Amino acid sequence: MSLVQLRASKTAPPRDLRAFLPMTREEMDARGWDELDVLIINGDAYVDHPAFGGALIGRFLEGRGLRVGMIAQPRWDDPKDISRLGRPRLFVGITAGNLDSMLNKLTAQKKVRGEDQYSPDGALEQRPNRASIVYANLARQAFPGLPVVLGGIEASLRRIAHYDYWSDQVRRSVLVDSKADLLIFGMGERPVWELARRLKAGEDIGTIRDVRGTAVMLPKGQWEHLPKSRYVRDGLPLHLPSFEAVSADKDAFLEMSRAFQHETNPGNGRPLIQPHGDRALYCNPPALPLDMRDMDQLYDLPFVRRPHWTYEGSKIPAFETVKHSIVTMRGCFGGCTFCSITEHEGRIIQSRSAESVLREIRALRRMGDFRGVISDVGGPTANMYRMRCKSEEIERACRKLSCVHPGVCENLDTDHAPLVDLLKKVRQSEGVRRVFIASGVRYDLAERSPAFIRELATHHTGGQLSVAPEHVKDEVLARMKKPGVASYERFAEQFACASEAAGKDQHLVPYFISGHPGSTLDDMVDLALWLKARGVRPRQVQDFIPTPMSMATCMYYTGRDPFTRAPVYTAKELREKKLQKSLLLYWDESQHHLAREALRRAGRAALIGHGPSCLVPPEGGASRTSSVSHVAGGRRPRRGLRPAGP
Repeated sequence: MSLVQLRASKTAPPRDLRAFLPMTREEMDARGWDELDVLIINGDAYVDHPAFGGALIGRFLEGRGLRVGMIAQPRWDDPKDISRLGRPRLFVGITAGNLDSMLNKLTAQKKVRGEDQYSPDGALEQRPNRASIVYANLARQAFPGLPVVLGGIEASLRRIAHYDYWSDQVRRSVLVDSKADLLIFGMGERPVWELARRLKAGEDIGTIRDVRGTAVMLPKGQWEHLPKSRYVRDGLPLHLPSFEAVSADKDAFLEMSRAFQHETNPGNGRPLIQPHGDRALYCNPPALPLDMRDMDQLYDLPFVRRPHWTYEGSKIPAFETVKHSIVTMRGCFGGCTFCSITEHEGRIIQSRSAESVLREIRALRRMGDFRGVISDVGGPTANMYRMRCKSEEIERACRKLSCVHPGVCENLDTDHAPLVDLLKKVRQSEGVRRVFIASGVRYDLAERSPAFIRELATHHTGGQLSVAPEHVKDEVLARMKKPGVASYERFAEQFACASEAAGKDQHLVPYFISGHPGSTLDDMVDLALWLKARGVRPRQVQDFIPTPMSMATCMYYTGRDPFTRAPVYTAKELREKKLQKSLLLYWDESQHHLAREALRRAGRAALIGHGPSCLVPPEGGASRTSSVSHVAGGRRPRRGLRPAGP
């Protein structure tokens, strides 16, 4: 042993090979395991943190006595890499990661992204395209005859026939293309445990067809004569148009999308059947949501809260964003048409207790790099914590797709008091200096609670707060199922007053979407004029991406609104999408040539010039606007990630 090695052996603490879910044989040996019960193949790097789905499910199963191992970002050209921990006893679980693998790789312009935020040092090419399919094929090669189970957001949002933006075609259920035995959709704790328990008891995977939150393929002869639902309350299977029909007929695709959306409430959702050739996809109703006790138990699991030791010396960007954050709830009842959170996490809010959150803060304090700053306390939406329907009976029967559009439902409990109380307890915890809210705030709810806005402005905003008005034109906002801009402006005024009362110079950072179905170039011009009139120069602009299963994607593909069946204009050419985005960046000289083209196309060329009412200078003319970037109140915003869903 060299002198350097000898010194290191004396100073470096020994590595705890039992701390993480095993990724190596060495770690299995340290636990005394000769085989696994469940192997999880994960498209993301293995970060043992509750914000990462693979770790969450792995720890959940481990907490119920199963021996769980993890293979993260395996090679996909040879099945040997996923075989290194041996053949598991029960099943192989597949997840593409926290994002759909195609969305993770390609932008709205179908260009490769600059980094993969779920890979070490943001490295590209660490996972294949359509990772769920590729990993499932590898698992079948490596472990013939072993059940292969799909899960995660990619599988969840591709469980029925769906439009795929990147190939510009309707694709079959991912269950068909992957040839997996079973698919778990949604937040999968309940179904994965029932599946594991029944497999452990000796049931054959081919006979397990009745687990809520799962989908299976039925062979010819086993589905054709199943009864069909005639009434919402009869509980019989609802037959969706076949894959062949929806891929050939956009009207059939629209009807499929509309019908599917009304079956997402666990309280009344019916089984779904969708033929694919001579077989049929059978989707059970969604899994029941977790109650507070279940949520507490889930987040009390012994997460190490850092990347696996094999990544030492590397940084995983997504982990750096969330490592000192706390998830308080899951689900979203907003029903925004461009968002897939509700299709995956559900519309029913599932919240943790304050005591559970405080226990996690104590775990945070044990992290060596924690300096008392909690970067975020929230979830898909920061201020839906503990909000539910006032009546469980009404909630079970309700088939509305949004609790807040076109107005806030009278049966929705919008009390912010539990959240305000939680925030006070968090910031008063030992070792905590600052607590921020970075998840984004639903302002149509927040404006109902001046107490919450005061709390937010006084204690939980670090100079700027993210909100998402998305657009300002009523017609476009209606397609998005977002509140009118007047709601945003009321909240902005309340927040400004609360900030002033707290003696703080703070402002909002609004997010906007370009190219959304229903938005024309003329609409984007009006949005740009609204921004300029208020001195807003957005730097966080999202070019609409049609993600699988969302209602906005249905509008994009079919050209019609699935709820009203009315025609909807949609920018489909990549050039027009780029032009729409350029108008939101009217202040950026590098975008002026595109903005001028957009104005001419929209018949608004009069807005090209140096006058105070103009948006961009003429070609060859230097901009006379200030070089200081403004957001609604003053400072240049920091670059950052847009709050996202799973």
